[in-house]
Amino acid sequence: MASVRLENLSRKAGNTVIIDNISFTVPKGEFWVLVGPSGCGKSTILRTIAGLETATSGNIYIGEALVNHIPARNRDVAMVFQNYALYPHMSVAENLAFGLKMRQTNPIKIKERVETVARSLNIDRLLDRKPKQLSGGQQQRVALGRAIAREPQVFLLDEPLSNLDAQLRDDTRAELKQLHSSLNITTIYVTHDQIEAMTLADQIIVLNRGQIQQIGTPNTIYHHPANRMVATFMGNPPMNILPAIYMGNFMVSGQSLSCPPEFKDKYQPREGQGFDLGIRPEQMRLNDNYTEQNRGDLLLEVQLIEPLGRETLIRGILPDSETILQIISSSNWAGKVGDRLQITLDLAQMFVFDPATGEKLYPQT
Repeated sequence: MASVRLENLSRKAGNTVIIDNISFTVPKGEFWVLVGPSGCGKSTILRTIAGLETATSGNIYIGEALVNHIPARNRDVAMVFQNYALYPHMSVAENLAFGLKMRQTNPIKIKERVETVARSLNIDRLLDRKPKQLSGGQQQRVALGRAIAREPQVFLLDEPLSNLDAQLRDDTRAELKQLHSSLNITTIYVTHDQIEAMTLADQIIVLNRGQIQQIGTPNTIYHHPANRMVATFMGNPPMNILPAIYMGNFMVSGQSLSCPPEFKDKYQPREGQGFDLGIRPEQMRLNDNYTEQNRGDLLLEVQLIEPLGRETLIRGILPDSETILQIISSSNWAGKVGDRLQITLDLAQMFVFDPATGEKLYPQT
C-alpha cells in the first residue's frame, strides 16, 4: 500500500474548470471518501489519479513517486467503476484472474489468489458463471474481487454501489468496510451518497464546483461544517436554512428567535442586516408548552407527513412566508396536514451563515 498526494491539481476542458487547485494527502492504509453534488469534479479527480485523464496542471504522487507521466497500467492502482466493466465473455474466475494474467503472474499463484479472493467475497460458488448469469450485487463483488486480486497499492472506487437496490447497498457497504479493515489498502471512494460517506470514511473530502469545501472526519463534517454548502449537503434530511433579519434578536418570518450573545459581541450586527440560520431537523422538537417568552420557538403549519417507521418526518411552512422547515418527531405522533405546531429549536446547536457567501459566522470552531 502507498499514500496518495495531490498538489495543486487542476483540470480544464476548454474554458470550463472541472477541478480547481486541489491538494490533499491520503495516508497509506486509510479510507477516504470524495463526496459532493453531481458535476463537482469528484470522478474526474479519481480518473486523474488512475491515469485515465490528464491534469492541466499540478502533481500526483503515489507513495514517493511522481506519476504524472506514468501510464495508467503502470501506476499500480486498481479502479472499480460504477458499471463494473466486467468482460461478458469471461467466467467469474477469468475476470478475477485477468489483471494477474496481464502481469504474467505464475498460473499456480493466479489460481490460489483467485480462490482466496472468491472465498473472501463469498463468490467462490460462482467461479464458472458468466457476468450475465449474476445479480447486480454479485457482479459488484466480482468487480471488487478483480481489483483485490491484483494486490494494488491503491484502490479507487467510483460509485460502485449506486446500481444496487437499497438493502443490497446497505449489506455491501458493510462488507466493503470489513474488507478494507482486513486488507488495509489505501482507498479513495467517490460517491454522492452522504450515508456511504459517513459510514465508510476515515476522512471525507466535500467538493463543490471543482473546489474542496472541507476535509474532516465524518463527525467533524457533520457537527462542525465549514460553510452552508457543507452543512446542507451532509445530513438526511438536510439542515434547515432560515432567512433571518437582525433586529436585536433574529426575526424569522415575523417571529423572534434569540441571538447568541457571543455572536452579538463578535460581529456587532446592525439592525436590518440579513443572515441565514441553520438548524438540523433532529435539533428541534414539538413543544406543547409554548409561551411568548420562549425565544427558541417558531410556529409551523404542517404541509407533509412522512412516516419512516421508527420516526416521523414533518415538513411544514412558517406562516406568511415561503420558509420550509423539516423536523423529526416520534413515530406515534398523531398530527395531520394543516395543523399548526410550536417548534422549539435547540439554539445551542444553531449556525449562522453569511447569506451572500455561505461562510459560517457562528459558532467558530
